[in-house]
Amino acid sequence: MAPVHRRVTYKLYPSPGQASAMERVCDLHRALYNAALEERIEAYRKAGKSIGFADQCQSVTVIRRDDLAYRGLNAQSLQVTLKRLDRAFQSFFRRVTAGQTPGFPRFKGRDRLPGFGFKHHGDGFRFTPGKGWKHGTLRLSGVGEMSARGEARTPGEVVCADIQRKADGWHLCLVVACGPHRERTGDAIAGLDWGVETYATICHGPFQFEEIENDRFLAAEQNSLKAEQRVLSRALRGKRSKRAAKARKLLAHRSRRLANRRKDRTHQVTARLVRDHALIVTEDLTITNMTASAKGTVAEPGTRVNQKAGLNRAILDTAPGGFLSNLRIKAEEAGCRVVFIDPRKHKPSQTCPVSGEVRKKGLSERTHTLPDGRVINRDQASAWVMWNIGQELAVAEMPETALRAAQAA
Repeated sequence: MAPVHRRVTYKLYPSPGQASAMERVCDLHRALYNAALEERIEAYRKAGKSIGFADQCQSVTVIRRDDLAYRGLNAQSLQVTLKRLDRAFQSFFRRVTAGQTPGFPRFKGRDRLPGFGFKHHGDGFRFTPGKGWKHGTLRLSGVGEMSARGEARTPGEVVCADIQRKADGWHLCLVVACGPHRERTGDAIAGLDWGVETYATICHGPFQFEEIENDRFLAAEQNSLKAEQRVLSRALRGKRSKRAAKARKLLAHRSRRLANRRKDRTHQVTARLVRDHALIVTEDLTITNMTASAKGTVAEPGTRVNQKAGLNRAILDTAPGGFLSNLRIKAEEAGCRVVFIDPRKHKPSQTCPVSGEVRKKGLSERTHTLPDGRVINRDQASAWVMWNIGQELAVAEMPETALRAAQAA
């Protein structure tokens, strides 16, 4: 298997002096980003000229020659910041061409630039992992050496890195070239239905269901989040103060913890799924369509807007995009095949798993009645339909000799 790139995150523990130095470096990168954005805007406004990434890299050479503060920063790292701006413009033009909401690149305030990056290991930064890639030390140019805590699942060769400032401190995000591998212990076929009422419903055969409950992390934390948001709102009514900074930090910590819990659940569930199955069939979900607002327009206002907003929050709380992405990546590592079917074509939630009859059901209809009168959950029926598709795929791809033996048995 050819080496692939994987991200590994370590928590950094700088001294107070090192933390101040990293803040200073981050501020210089933010100033460069904003100045480069201003240059692009003014050049087009006054002369109709478009300035590109290569032009601004040449300007950095002049800046480093004349400015002592920038001379102390790694030149390749400054180019990484300029490249981020260039990607923002590329995304802007892509959205304009596609007829989507453009989202013009905007200036970065102190809390909007997450950090800075390095292009090559050994050029501006060097990471020395501990035994088995558990913990390690990071040396940053102009800052010094500091401890890093974390563990890489698959060791490899460090390619590049980002230094990120988050609510709970500084983090090192490494890109590692490695050959990832996961052990797969099961050969079963599974139909997988993702949902909100139940996080995942798995079918291993007729009436063989496994359900993973939805922890509803946001609902559990919503009252606390609202209380802290009110505290921050009151603190911001006057001038910026230490009280407002403290409230903002507490709110960011709680939001960060919520995101970590979602991520941890996603990794655990997807790792178990690819370990226990040889083939998984699930729906190819379009998250943006599922979570679209129902408010409509001024001319044609929508209905049940608040209910749809609540449903959107519940959907996003399960992190479906991350779930499907992790499932795909882990399956490749474990030798498990994941088949994403088009729900508009196969209609698993509208199809009877026994007779194959298609009948439209509203979202409020949460059960399915089988031809023999037995009643099962709607999600179970959908997972069963996808298990049927998996069985058809397995038979279609089975070697002829094996197929004859199976038919004889």
